[in-house]
Amino acid sequence: MVHLSAQDSSDKMLQELKRHNYITPTHFLELARGYRTVLSAKRTEIGDARDKLSNGLAKLIEARDGVQIMSVELEKKKVVCAQSQKDCENLLVEIVSERRVADEQRKQVEADSERIGKEEIDCKAIADDAEAELNVALPALEKAMAEVEKLDKSAISEVKAYKSPPKQVETVLAAVMILFSKQTDWNTAKKVLGEANFLQSVKSYDKDNVGPSIMKKIKGYVSQADFKPEAVGAVSKAAGALCVWVHAIYIYANVAKEVAPKRARLKGAQESLAVKQASLRKAQEELAEVTAKVNRLKQKYDNSVGEKNRLRAEADQMQMLLERANKLVTGLAGENERWQTSIGHFQGELTRCLGDSLVGSAFLSYAGPFDTHYRSNLVSGWLAAIKEEQLPFTDSLTFAAFCAKPTDVRQWNIQGLPADNFSTENGVITVRCSRWPLMIDPQNQANKWIRRMEKSQLRVVDLKSRDMLREIENGIVYGLPVLLQDVLEELDPALEPVLAKALMKVGNREVLRLGDKELDYNKDFKMYITTKLGNPHYTPEVSTKTTIINFAVKQQGLEAQLLGIVVQKEQPALERQKSDLTLRVAAGKKKLVDLEDEILRLLSETEGSLLENEDLVDTLQQSKVTSDDVSRQLKEAEDTEIRIDLKREEFRSAAIRSSIAYFVLNDMARVDPMYQFSLDAYVDLFNQSMDESRTNAKSISSADRCRQINIAHTLSVYKYTCGGLFERDKLLFALQLCLRILTSEGNIPKQEFDFFCRGGMVSDRSDQRQNPCPEWIDAGTWDNITELDSIPACMGIASSFEQGHRDWRAWFTSSKPEEMSLPGDWENKVTELQRMCIVRALRLDRVLFCANRFVSVNLGPQFADPPPFDLEAIFRSSTYRTPLIFVLSPGVDPTAQVKSLAKKVGANIDICALGQGQASIAMGLLDSGLRKGSWVLLANCHLMLSWMPELEKCINEYCAPTEDSNRAPNRDFRLWLSASPSPHFPISILQRGIKMTTEPPRGLRANLIKLYNSVSEDRFMRCQQRFKYRRLLFALCWFHAVLLERRKFKSLGFNVPYDFNESDHDICHDLIIVFLDEYPDNTPFDAMRYLIAEANYGGRVTEALDRRLVNVYINEFFTPLAVDPQTNFNLAPQMADSPYTIPNDADLPSCRDAIRKFPQSDVATAFGQHANADISSQIEESNTLLDTIVSLQPKVLHDSAESYETQMLRHCSTLQEQTPPAFDVRAIRTTMEPRADPEPMKTVLYQEVDRYNALLLTLHQTLKALELGVQGLVVVTPELEETMGAILDSKVPLSWSRCYPSLKPLLPWMQDLVRRITALQKWTFEAYPRCFWLPGFTYPTGFLTAILQTSARRNGVAIDGLSWEFPVVDVPAASITQHAKDGSYCCGFFLEGARWDYDNSCLTEPVPMELCCSMPVIHFKPVEMKKKTARGIYSCPIYLYPVRTGSRERPSFVISCDLRSGTQSSDHWTCRGTAMLLSTMH
Repeated sequence: MVHLSAQDSSDKMLQELKRHNYITPTHFLELARGYRTVLSAKRTEIGDARDKLSNGLAKLIEARDGVQIMSVELEKKKVVCAQSQKDCENLLVEIVSERRVADEQRKQVEADSERIGKEEIDCKAIADDAEAELNVALPALEKAMAEVEKLDKSAISEVKAYKSPPKQVETVLAAVMILFSKQTDWNTAKKVLGEANFLQSVKSYDKDNVGPSIMKKIKGYVSQADFKPEAVGAVSKAAGALCVWVHAIYIYANVAKEVAPKRARLKGAQESLAVKQASLRKAQEELAEVTAKVNRLKQKYDNSVGEKNRLRAEADQMQMLLERANKLVTGLAGENERWQTSIGHFQGELTRCLGDSLVGSAFLSYAGPFDTHYRSNLVSGWLAAIKEEQLPFTDSLTFAAFCAKPTDVRQWNIQGLPADNFSTENGVITVRCSRWPLMIDPQNQANKWIRRMEKSQLRVVDLKSRDMLREIENGIVYGLPVLLQDVLEELDPALEPVLAKALMKVGNREVLRLGDKELDYNKDFKMYITTKLGNPHYTPEVSTKTTIINFAVKQQGLEAQLLGIVVQKEQPALERQKSDLTLRVAAGKKKLVDLEDEILRLLSETEGSLLENEDLVDTLQQSKVTSDDVSRQLKEAEDTEIRIDLKREEFRSAAIRSSIAYFVLNDMARVDPMYQFSLDAYVDLFNQSMDESRTNAKSISSADRCRQINIAHTLSVYKYTCGGLFERDKLLFALQLCLRILTSEGNIPKQEFDFFCRGGMVSDRSDQRQNPCPEWIDAGTWDNITELDSIPACMGIASSFEQGHRDWRAWFTSSKPEEMSLPGDWENKVTELQRMCIVRALRLDRVLFCANRFVSVNLGPQFADPPPFDLEAIFRSSTYRTPLIFVLSPGVDPTAQVKSLAKKVGANIDICALGQGQASIAMGLLDSGLRKGSWVLLANCHLMLSWMPELEKCINEYCAPTEDSNRAPNRDFRLWLSASPSPHFPISILQRGIKMTTEPPRGLRANLIKLYNSVSEDRFMRCQQRFKYRRLLFALCWFHAVLLERRKFKSLGFNVPYDFNESDHDICHDLIIVFLDEYPDNTPFDAMRYLIAEANYGGRVTEALDRRLVNVYINEFFTPLAVDPQTNFNLAPQMADSPYTIPNDADLPSCRDAIRKFPQSDVATAFGQHANADISSQIEESNTLLDTIVSLQPKVLHDSAESYETQMLRHCSTLQEQTPPAFDVRAIRTTMEPRADPEPMKTVLYQEVDRYNALLLTLHQTLKALELGVQGLVVVTPELEETMGAILDSKVPLSWSRCYPSLKPLLPWMQDLVRRITALQKWTFEAYPRCFWLPGFTYPTGFLTAILQTSARRNGVAIDGLSWEFPVVDVPAASITQHAKDGSYCCGFFLEGARWDYDNSCLTEPVPMELCCSMPVIHFKPVEMKKKTARGIYSCPIYLYPVRTGSRERPSFVISCDLRSGTQSSDHWTCRGTAMLLSTMH
C-alpha cells in the first residue's frame, strides 16, 4: 500500500506540477530494510531511555528505604561514643603527671648540651686554623701528585735506562733517594726505580713525618738554580715530574712543622670533649626512657581518642547519609514522578513504534521528492492503512519529531537550515537516508547548510572539476564528507560505483573499485549531491541510486527568513535579542537534556549504596539545582520569546509580500529558461528596498512602515525584473504579481480567476440558453457568456443581453471597451477582476489592455509602464563580481551600445565573438581583463554552450573571496555576455549576473529613429543627387520598418516571420547611393526595386506569397512620385489623414525631427491592413498570456471532486461514444464499383477512407488502452501518458493530429471529425455529392487533382494543359440541385482579411470585429489555355488551417483562387493578407 500510494502521488504530482518522480522496486526494498533498521534502532533507543529512568528510580527507592535502618544504628553509635569520651579523660590525667618529671630532666640535659656545644666550637676553631695553614702547601702537593699520576712504568724505565744520566736527572733522583732515606748514587737510584711499587711509594709518601735531617739535605737540592721542574722536564719528563714532587714535599713539610703545636693543642681539647660528651649521652638516655613512657601513655590516649573519633565519625557519616537521603528523596521528588510518567510513556512508545517505524522508514524511502502537501497526504494515507490493519501507532505522529532529536534540529537551524517543518524533514532525510542524498536546491540553501554543518572537512567538487574523482577517492579512503554540487539531469558514469555503494569484501577489508583503483572504504565517508535545477527530470536509474530530496524553498520557510531580515533592519535590537534568545533556549534545552542524562548516568554507574558516594550525591544535587535554574531561565526566555514574536509579527505583512514577490519572480524561469534569479540577489534587493523606503519620520507605526516597505519593494522588484524580461513578458509578470498579492489578501475568488484564465467551454449545448444576438455574438462568445452567468457575482449577465442588446453591442464594438462603462447597472456591480472576465468573454483582443488597467488600478500606474532601458544605470549598479548578460533577440546586436558606454566611462574593452576555436582567446581576454581592470565582451555565448561550463567555473573562481591581494580581480573589471535564450545556459551565471533583454524597437516611429540615428552626417552627404537620395532613403527606412513591424500581425503579416536586420538596410542604402550617382538623369527604379525586394530582402523570404507582399510594398514606396518635388508623398495611402509623409529635401536633423512627430502607436492601416488585423494579433497575444498564466498554476486535483482515474474513464467513455466506427473498406468498394462516379474521384474516396480509417482505429485503440491503463490492466507507456495529459487539457493528442492539421480544441475537433466522416458516408452510401465540402478532405490537393484528371479524360486533353477558373456561385450549397458540368462545386471556405460582397460578387472590407466570414460556393472549373489574370482579380491563397506555413511534413497551402477584387486593387488585398481557410480554431 505504501509503495502504491507513493506511485499514485507521483502520478498526481506529474499531472498537477509537471514534476517527474519514479518509484522503483529499489524503494520498496529500501523500505523493507529501512523498517527493520528504524524499528530496531528505535526500540533500542526507547528501551535504553526507559531502562535508564528505571535504574534511576530504583536507586532513589533504595535511598529512601535505607533511611529507617540508618536511624536505629545511629542511636547505638551515640551511646558507645559517650563511654569512649569518658575513658579518654581519665587517661589524660596520668599523662600530665608523667610529663612534668620528663620536663625537669629535659631542662638539665639541655643545659649540659649547650655547654658542651661551646667547647666543640673551640676545638673546631683550632682545627680550622691548622687546616688553613696546611692548605697553603696542599695545592703544590696536589699539582706534584698530578704530575706523578701521569708517570707510568715506561716513563720510569726511560729514566732507569740511562747508563750515565744527565746531571739534572741524576740530581733529582739523588733528592728522591734522600726522601726515601737511601743512598744517593745512580745505582741505588736505578735499583729503587726498578722496584715494582716505586710509583705507589711516591704517591703514598708520609708527607707529615719528614725528619729535620732529610729537610736539611733536601733544602740543599731545591735551592740549586738548575733544580727547577722546567729545566729538568726539558731533559726528562719523568725526572721533571719527580722534581715537582720533591719541591712539593719540601714545601708541605716546612708548613707541617709550623702547624704541629696547634695539632697537639687540638688533640688535648678533643680528649676533654669526648669525656663530657659521654656524660651527656648518659643523661640523654635517661631522658629518653622517661619520654618513652610519656609517649606510651600518649599513644594509649591517642588510640582511645581515635576510637572515640571513629565512633563519632561513623555517627556523623550516618547522619550525613541520612541528610543525603533526605536531599535525594526530597530534591529528586519531581524527577521521581516525571520519570515514572516517562517510563509509562516510553513503554507506550515501544508498543507504538511498530507502526511509527513503518511510517518513518516509508517517509525516508519515498517522501524526499514531494512537497509539503503531498507528504502530508502520504502520511495521512499510511496512518489510515496502519489503523485499518490494527497496528499500534501514534495519532499525532510527525516524521521530524520521530526520527530526529530536537537538539540536532536546533543545531541545524543555527547552521542555516530554515526552521520550517518542510526543511526540517529534508534535513532528517539528508542525514538518515541510506542512499546518497541528491538535493534539488535552486536557492542554494541546502548547499550552504551542508557547508556549515560539515565545516572545514568538507570537500566541494562539481562535475566540471578536474580533480573531482581524486577528491572523491580521498573522501572514500579517509572518511571525509564530499559535496558534489551543481549537477544537471545526467550524472557522470564514473560515479556509478560510488552511487551504487558497490562494496567488495577482500579479506577483512571493504573495497570499492573506482575506475582502475581499489579503494579501502571508510565508513565515515559521506556524499552529498546538489542541483540548481528547479524541476529536473531524473531517470529511474538515478532515482534508484540516490535519495532525491526537494529542497526548493517554500513560502512558509522564505517568509520566516524574510521576517528576520525585516526585523533586523527595522528593530535590530529586537532581532539580536531574538537571535540570542534562540541560542539561549537551544543551549538551555540542550543543557537540561545533558543534565538529566548526567543524573541518570551517575545513578546507573553507581555500585553499592547510592548514599555512600559523596561526590555523586553532591553532583546530583548540583545538577538538580542547575536544572531548576536552567528551567527557570528557560521559562523566562520562552516567555520573552513569545513577547518578541508578537512584536515581530507586526512586520509579518512585509515578509508575506516579499515572499510572494519572490515566488512570482521564481516562476518566470518556467516562462523562459533565461529568467533565472537567485535568492541571495533577491535578499540584497529587499534590503536595498527597505533602505530606500525609509523616511525621516521620527515615529511611525509598524503597520505604516510595512506599507512603505511593501510599496517600495514591490516596485523595486518590478523594475529590477523588467530589465531582464522581454517586452512580451513584462505585462505577464506585473499581472502575476498583482494577482498573487490580491490572492494572499483574499480578493481573488477562484471561480472568477479560473474563468479569466480558461474562459467558458460548453460540451453540451442542448440545455444552453438561446443566443439573443447571433448576428454579432458567435457560438464561442455565447459559451463564455453563459458560463460567466454561472458565477454568483455575474449571475444575470446572460439575460441582460436580451434586454439591453443595443447597449451591449455599442460596448462590444467600441475601440476601447475596457475604458467604457458597462451597460446597465453592471458598471457599479462588478469588481475589476469581474470586468476582466467580461472583457475576456466578449473581447478577447482587449484582455492585454484590460489586464494593464487591472494592474494599474490595484498596484499603481507605475506597474503598467515598464521602466526604460538605461545601460549606464545598470552598469553603475554592477560590480566586478556580477556578469552583465544580454539576452538577445533576432536582429539585435548590443555590441555598439557597450562600446559606446565604455568610451563614455573611459574603460578599455576587448571583444570576442564566440565560435569554434575561440575558447583560448576568450580565456586570455578574461585573464587580462581581471588583471588590468578592462572590460571583456563575449558575444554569442549560445554558439559555444559546450564551453560555458568552463566559463562558469572561471566566474566562480574569480568571484570567490580571497585574502591574496595578488589574486584579487581588479575592481574596474566587467564581464559582458550576450546569448540567445537557451535552456542549457549555466544557471549559476544567470543567477549571479544582471540580465538585460535586447529587442528591436517596437513601432514604426522607433524603428525609423533607430535607422536614422545609425546614419552618419558624412554618409548622408555622400550622394551627389541629394534631393532624390534623401527622399528615397526615407522611403527605404519606411520600407524596412514596415517589414519589421508587420510581423506583429502574425499570419496576416507574413506566412513566415523573417529576421530582417540592419545589414539588409545598410546594403540597400549603399545601393541607392550607387544607382543615383551612376544614373543622375534617369533613376532606374525597376533595377532598384528588383535588387532591394528580390535580391536583398527577398533573399531571406522563402514563401512566394510573402515575396509578393514585399514586391507590393517596394512598388508602392519606390516610384517616381516618391522623388517628385511637387508631391507630398504619402507612405500610408490607405490611412485617412496619414501623418506618414516624406519630408521635402530635409537635412539629417530635420528628418529626425519629422520622424519624432509621427504617432508613437501604430494603427493597422499604416501597414495597409484592416483594423481587424490588430484584433487578430491581439487575440493571439491574449491567448498566449492566458495560456502562460494557466501553465504557471498548479493543476489541483481535488479529493472531493472526481478522482483522476474517474475523470479519465469518463472522458474515454464520452470520446468512444462520439468516435464513429471505422469504415468497412470492402463494403465501400463493393458499393462504389458499379456506380458511375469518375474513377479519379473514386480513388480519392478510397484514399480518404484509408486515412480516416487509420485515424479512427488509432482513436478506438488508444481510448481502449487508456481505459485499461487507468484500471492498471496494461502498462501506461509515455505515449499513452502524453495522450492522457492532452485529453485532460482538452487538447488533441499529437498521435491523433497526424491525419490532418487542426488548431481546434478537443471538443470542436471531435465534432469536426464526426462531420468529416458523415460527409464521406453520404458520398459512399447515398450519392455523388453535388457540392463538395472541401475541408472534409485530408488532402484537398488530391481531390483537386482528381477533378483535373476527370476533366482531361472527359475532354481528351493533357492534364498539364489545364488550369482553373473559380466562378463564385451565389447559391447556398444545400440549394444546388445538379452537378457541375465540368469540375466541381466546393464549399466550406472562410475568408480572412476581407469580406465577400454578395451583392456585387467581389471582395470588400470586413465589418469591425469580424475576423473571418463564410464564403459562398466556388465552382472549381478546369479550363484549357487560360488567359492571363485580368486586372481587378486577386489571387487569393487557400490554406488548410490558420497556420499558413503548415509544417515541414504538411504544408498548409492548397491553391490560389482568383477572386474579383472589387473597388480595390489586388495589391490592396495583398497588403491585407487576405486568404481563405478551410478550418478555423473553433
